[in-house]
Amino acid sequence: MPQAEATTTSPRSQHTMLPSFCTHIIGKSPSIRKVFSLIEKVQDTDSTVLIQGESGTGKELIAQALHYGGERHTKPFVPVNCGAIPTELLESELFGHEKGAFTHAIRTRIGRFEMADGGTVFLDEIAEMSPVLQVKLLRVLQEKKFERVGGGKSITSDFRVIAATNRDLAEEVRHGNFREDLYYRLTVIPIESPPLRDRKSDIPLLVDAFLGRFCVSKKRKIRGFTDEAMEYLKRYQWPGNVRELENLVERMVILAADDVVTTEDLPPQLLDAPAQTAAPVVPEIPEKDFCLSEVVAEYERTLIVRALQQTGWVKNRAAKLLKVNRTTLLEKMKRHGVVKPSEE
Repeated sequence: MPQAEATTTSPRSQHTMLPSFCTHIIGKSPSIRKVFSLIEKVQDTDSTVLIQGESGTGKELIAQALHYGGERHTKPFVPVNCGAIPTELLESELFGHEKGAFTHAIRTRIGRFEMADGGTVFLDEIAEMSPVLQVKLLRVLQEKKFERVGGGKSITSDFRVIAATNRDLAEEVRHGNFREDLYYRLTVIPIESPPLRDRKSDIPLLVDAFLGRFCVSKKRKIRGFTDEAMEYLKRYQWPGNVRELENLVERMVILAADDVVTTEDLPPQLLDAPAQTAAPVVPEIPEKDFCLSEVVAEYERTLIVRALQQTGWVKNRAAKLLKVNRTTLLEKMKRHGVVKPSEE
């Protein structure tokens, strides 16, 4: 019986198309190339960067590309997961503490800001930081000075801050969950980490890279995915983004029945994913009383209302769904007279 044809190529093939500072970020879609462009422009600056995007999109990889591709690459890259460290310990983790500052503080310990002198502090899940620490962080960003917990000596450190969150910080500010002044301090350079559903053309490249890695680590020989199996991967919406795809490829490398992954190997959630929506049917254009601009305007208004309904009338999210700037969306809403039903 002839072997099924796999769609993927050598795991080394895609790396030659990537910028040298993004060797761990795989892709060539327009959305990921936009990220590459931003990284290249700001990697050698000291400006604070805020990376926003859904979980699993590779925000830490972007932060690493900014650090290791820039002038600070010989100095430490110090990550801090603000959501994984209890609030009462996070202050000590960031600023350090003096001996005897609190129970069990048996020795002086330097904090992450001090460790990162000359390098970069990566504050992941910044939205989880408590209001008290947000105030202290704002001061540190402004002055580049801080005191260890239990100490009175002012310490200066030359660090760059890159922050990341999977939340919409602008919305968090509006709801009073995040300080507005800190938000503006962090968003000197905003970078959006695109979800995998918006860069599906990158899926074969990502699969190729993950296959190469897992075939080595799991001591397996999987040549790739059949064309049909790859189509199911492209159809799926990937709520867990690149991380979910990576986990799937690892599972397929271990469980695939043959040296090529077929649809029979795929999990049910991929096989049950709906097919992509077909292009809208355009009705016959009448010979009289037809105005293109009016029809286009009405269709645009319909899409805007649909996007707002899908996102609970959260304008930032609706703008992202429509892939326009928030200000553009607001202008179009005003032009078309679109208002939330409760505001009419």
